[in-house]
Amino acid sequence: MVASKKISSKIIIYILLIAGVVLSIAPFYWMIVGSTLPSGEIFRVPPKLLPGDYLAKNFQTLNESLGIARIFWNSLFIALVYTLFSTLISAMAGYAFAKFKFKGKNVFFFIILCTLMIPSQVTLIPLFEMMVTFNWLNTYQAIILPTLASPFAIYLMRQNMKAIPDSIMEASRIDGAGELKIFFTVILPVTRPAMAAVGIFLFMSQWNSLLWPLITLNSKEMFTLPVALSSLIGMARIDYGQLMLGTTLSTIPIMIFFLLLQKHFISGILGGSVKE
Repeated sequence: MVASKKISSKIIIYILLIAGVVLSIAPFYWMIVGSTLPSGEIFRVPPKLLPGDYLAKNFQTLNESLGIARIFWNSLFIALVYTLFSTLISAMAGYAFAKFKFKGKNVFFFIILCTLMIPSQVTLIPLFEMMVTFNWLNTYQAIILPTLASPFAIYLMRQNMKAIPDSIMEASRIDGAGELKIFFTVILPVTRPAMAAVGIFLFMSQWNSLLWPLITLNSKEMFTLPVALSSLIGMARIDYGQLMLGTTLSTIPIMIFFLLLQKHFISGILGGSVKE
């Protein structure tokens, strides 16, 4: 009786898990199928559940509308540069808050945490005025620099670095290593899982960013993928085949980036819960 109950409960769990997987994958599958169909067939009833033969035509029209190679490069360049420098800055700030003692440390860290509660929309006007003053409108630096120091990334790196024993750093100092050498050769290798988690978070946030690039970019040659895809939504007619294909292409880098770093992601998120 007990064994049959356990088997029944496992079956129910597996059914629920399979249902959850299907529900999670269904929108992505429909997006891929829609990218291979003409716009008129995407919303037909009953829906077409198998891929069509309109992929090449959708890509051709999408490329003619946007210049997809340039748009893709803009998004990739901005996201990679932002992720690299923002992760480094967050790691350095987290290291300082975790391992150094200086006056006002807790106050500064509290202020950083408080900025997480400020809606990003509140900062749009002053940031835009700064970009106008610096003559940075319609440039890469206007997208990359304003949010380079991420409060969440700094918090996550600090929590992970607090778990590193101070004895490791003291031993390195005794051996004659400077603070920069300790940071790059001792701290960063230990915190690779946390940096991977931060990198995934930062890459996804920048890759999917729409509002700020929409405000600061005004030429098609500088558009990122979210801005370019939003321009496909017209007042009179929307080509959903193009839109589905563009959305499919925009998800590929995120999936690749996550798959490359997934083994570090969970351990990086949970690393801050371990204490010395």
